[in-house]
Amino acid sequence: EEEDEGEEEEDMPEDLADLEPEEQQKRIKRRAFIKMGMGLGLVLIFSDPTVDLLSEMGKRLDINPFYISFVLAPLASNASELVAAFNYAAKRTQKSMTTSLSTLEGAAVMNNTFCLGIFLALVYVKNLAWEFTAETLSIVIIQIFIGLLVIFRNVHSLLDGFLILSFYPLALVMVWFMENKLDLD
Repeated sequence: EEEDEGEEEEDMPEDLADLEPEEQQKRIKRRAFIKMGMGLGLVLIFSDPTVDLLSEMGKRLDINPFYISFVLAPLASNASELVAAFNYAAKRTQKSMTTSLSTLEGAAVMNNTFCLGIFLALVYVKNLAWEFTAETLSIVIIQIFIGLLVIFRNVHSLLDGFLILSFYPLALVMVWFMENKLDLD
């Protein structure tokens, strides 16, 4: 508990620890820029084959590719946030746990909002046929549920974690129900 009250150690790469703060910031930014560029390159190389793979899995398993993508794509694209959140949580201090949960909540909101915005913009700009009512409603409804939970709770428990985790399969059930029972496209 003393760790929670005291100042928490900053994470600093060992090779930068002895440098002046200005030089540290300069090198950290350069390193981040290089790693982001490398990450962008990897995304450009692997995104199209990944989409093809997910589509092929859906065909071979006789499952709508949307469901395959809904389960597997977020795990792959958000692995870095999951690892970062786990590393923060492993420190077991109140500040690190708060950072861990904030990282996950922020990533979820950002991913859903950003991706939905891009998707809606593409549909509008490219004048695509609208065939995504169930999927879009599912995302928006789950986003509202999680937003309300995060806004009205200052402290989150393990039960909250399981509740949020249950929204993932709930979204799939909602899509299936809206497409198969309500005949939404």
